[in-house]
Amino acid sequence: MMEAASFEALTVESLPLRLGSIEALALRIGRDISSWRVREVGDGNLNLVFIVEGSNGAAVVKQALPYVRLVGDSWPLPLKRSFFEYHALIRQEARAPGSVPEIFHFDEGQALIVMEYLTPHIILRKALIAGRELPRIAEDLGLFTARTLFRGSDFHMATRERKADLALFADNVELCGITEDLVFTDPYFEAPLNRHTSPQLDGLVAELRADRDLKVEAQRLKHLFAAKAETLLHGDLHTGSIMVTDEETRVIDPEFAFYGPIAFDVGMLLANFWMSFFSQRGHEQEESRHSMRDYLLRTAAETWSVFRTEFSRLWRTERTGMLYHRSLFEDRGDALGAEQALDQLLHDIWRDLLGFAGVEVHRRILGLAHNADFETIEDVDLRASCEAAALKFGRHLVVNSRRIHSIDEVNALAALIEKESRP
Repeated sequence: MMEAASFEALTVESLPLRLGSIEALALRIGRDISSWRVREVGDGNLNLVFIVEGSNGAAVVKQALPYVRLVGDSWPLPLKRSFFEYHALIRQEARAPGSVPEIFHFDEGQALIVMEYLTPHIILRKALIAGRELPRIAEDLGLFTARTLFRGSDFHMATRERKADLALFADNVELCGITEDLVFTDPYFEAPLNRHTSPQLDGLVAELRADRDLKVEAQRLKHLFAAKAETLLHGDLHTGSIMVTDEETRVIDPEFAFYGPIAFDVGMLLANFWMSFFSQRGHEQEESRHSMRDYLLRTAAETWSVFRTEFSRLWRTERTGMLYHRSLFEDRGDALGAEQALDQLLHDIWRDLLGFAGVEVHRRILGLAHNADFETIEDVDLRASCEAAALKFGRHLVVNSRRIHSIDEVNALAALIEKESRP
């Protein structure tokens, strides 16, 4: 790994000269670098992202920066996060084939990955803001989460391989630290980088930060996040990390990958569907978004259903790791015992994903890194009304996760809070 001192950030102008000799890139774009068309499209919080097009085709070049792009060089970050992203992507492709971009080249020293250019895909969050009802995302994302989370765990992996992987990703300390602070702690006190829609939300924010039950449960979830190394997570699975068409869904940007609780990825994903649900009123303009709201609740329910079904199938057919060994159950004619263990595991995942979903809602409205679902609502009072409903919903999920038994209950709660929040 090269030190940051030898690292050089790419620019639109320098990229062809610096990368033109990479055979994998030349094959896919064309050898005449003078004809390459380069544009920088990164709109995330951390990295540079370029689309490079030429006579043969196109590719994406993603380069980490030695700091948080959203904040600047006052918040340094290690370049090695691209190493973790690369290794996460190749594992996700092996465990859920066709679900992530193809990787063409990785340069650890310059912290860059050259990968497939996904077109005509768009970012899922942008599609949902625009009111598009995509037909495949529940199926595709339910399968992706079940397959990557099951096959990256001690339910499936050989012990030596799994522990070596755990050691490799354990070094992703700084990005885990961002999650630990920005998701679980900062939203619940007056952290310097926090922001919220003010003054409209000031009263509700003060209530949440004085809510002992909420803060205790948020810290329980942080404890779980830090201590329960069940499986390799994507670590930042939201609708801005998913590219879609009507026919295909691809997951990108797993630089926060690490070993943590199965429920985390699933909860973060579902939270983003629910946040989109609460934001729809702010995007209605002339047309009603009633159908879109129904679609989003249905998508959350279907994603969880597909996850449960596929996770259960893998439990029955690919449980080859050290946990819940078949020699204790099926090999003794006790398939019912294995089913009892599966039911208990799914129950635990369900309870914890609700909590993780709730804190994700809170951090996207109260913390540093907001999302466009709410931020693109121009009417500030309307935005605050949508955010207030989501905050109340998130609080209920965190505090009452043990008493919510089905996703239909969650969706009914969301619909009720949305209805009551309307003027």
